[in-house]
Amino acid sequence: MKKLMLGNEAFARGLYEAGVTVASSYPGTPSTEITEHLAEYDEVYSEWAPNEKVALEVAIGASIAGSRSFSAMKHVGLNVAADPLYTVSYTGVNGGLVIAVADDPGMHSSQNEQDSRHHAIASKVMMIEPSDSSECKEFVKTAYELSEKFDTPVIVRMSTRIAHSQSSVEINERVLPEQKEYTKNVQKYVMMPSMARGRHVFVEERTQKLIEYAEASPLNTVIDNGGDTGIITSGAAYQYAREAMGENSSYLKLGIVNPLPVELLKDFCSKYKTVYVAEELDDIIETHCKKIGMNVTGKEIFGFTGELSQAIIAEKLLGKKNDSVEFTESVPVRPPVMCAGCPHRGVFYSLSKNKITVSGDIGCYTLGASAPLSAMDTTICMGASVSALHGFNKARGEKAEKSTVAVIGDSTFMHSGITGLVNIAYNATNSTVIILDNSITGMTGHQQNPTTGKNIKGDPAAAVNLEELCKAVGIKRVKVVDPYNLEETERVILEELDAPEPSVIISRRPCALLKYVEHKPSLTVSAEKCKSCKMCLKLGCPAISMKDGKAVIDSTQCVGCSICTDVCKFKAIS
Repeated sequence: MKKLMLGNEAFARGLYEAGVTVASSYPGTPSTEITEHLAEYDEVYSEWAPNEKVALEVAIGASIAGSRSFSAMKHVGLNVAADPLYTVSYTGVNGGLVIAVADDPGMHSSQNEQDSRHHAIASKVMMIEPSDSSECKEFVKTAYELSEKFDTPVIVRMSTRIAHSQSSVEINERVLPEQKEYTKNVQKYVMMPSMARGRHVFVEERTQKLIEYAEASPLNTVIDNGGDTGIITSGAAYQYAREAMGENSSYLKLGIVNPLPVELLKDFCSKYKTVYVAEELDDIIETHCKKIGMNVTGKEIFGFTGELSQAIIAEKLLGKKNDSVEFTESVPVRPPVMCAGCPHRGVFYSLSKNKITVSGDIGCYTLGASAPLSAMDTTICMGASVSALHGFNKARGEKAEKSTVAVIGDSTFMHSGITGLVNIAYNATNSTVIILDNSITGMTGHQQNPTTGKNIKGDPAAAVNLEELCKAVGIKRVKVVDPYNLEETERVILEELDAPEPSVIISRRPCALLKYVEHKPSLTVSAEKCKSCKMCLKLGCPAISMKDGKAVIDSTQCVGCSICTDVCKFKAIS
């Protein structure tokens, strides 16, 4: 049977068919749906871990126990998981271990445009890269065979386009391999220096075996159309090249992107007058080709930033440009904004109104940086808001302590904000941290987290009590506010900034998009009372606009949160 599947859904199907029994991940676009779809198979134990490091360590433990295991994350999540990754390269596996990492060329939902192939090279771990949904499923199954054959974790590199595009996938039955025996082996699994030295030798020998495998692997495919032009490519870039060039070029599609073959590349390059390398982001394949003496052309025409596309390749290689229509009118942009009724809006309005410096973090609330709120000064990485606040205050002193806060979501706080808060308490700055608790992991699509009281399947689970946790790490002042109450929110923020000790404010209100949230009737504006002052527009609520010089509220978007009634001095909103 065949089925049209997203790349992420097909990936999950491959995990199921390969006999995976334990999966632990942390949600991160564009990787999230792999684990969400995998959780639909009851035969597989699936979970959301607090962060990617924990998730990979769980998968490593299951692998050592003899079971096929899995962990998924986005590219910046692999940075968090890098510590165990680089060491599991040395230990190798028992049951097969596959790691999905989803890169985001073009930065559709990410703070950087990282190329995860660097991690594979540096950790000396095998990496393969599918180019459509069917390959997602089949490559995953092959990855487990290779993992167990070569005693290595295998990274499968996805990208936004492959993860979220659809193609036909053949459905097969699940094959559950017998669980491997666990045998104590300190030389293999205890990575203290005396053992690790021997395992490094093993890693180098394994790399040579993997290179030999890559020379003739069916994962690397040659499409010889004759002619003078060849293109070496992988992943989504292969699809772009095929569509743009068709039979005007021959192709070497690399399914294995680390380690790269040598003789296969030399043989391919020898057949064509001109050879291009089409790869997204960094010049990994191109540099390898030049290192082994091949004359190829790549980044000097394709560049290092953003996604490739059919149009870009056709323009660069054929001189063809797509016909396009230009609008003479000035079309307004539609940047992402916090939803109508978003519980974070009241906090950011209060911060903006009082000109407070904000150390920001990763999540829906990052949108607080956008106009008209413009209430965020920095965003670095998950959890950095708390640690950076401490450093900022240490550098600038008491004046900064009374005018600077950190904001961080409940899921992000569990991911990597706790240790930063421990540092604030332990090393003593009068820092104020605001935890934006919207009862869910919001930006990646409403995944559960350790504070929600539910697991990945929605079943009851232990819930972290944020108030007690903050007190346990040494924070004595912990306040809870309702962000729909602007007066209370502003008062508590100013009180805690003025306090002579570190403090935490928990802004607690469920995400407005959660299905169980009951909304109030939408609000309306009295045209007679409206003075056109536009104070309500400073909230940045997408339900509020101006028409004929008066404020109006879109009843299809408004959820009746009522914070706009607090900013309207003329009582025009009711």
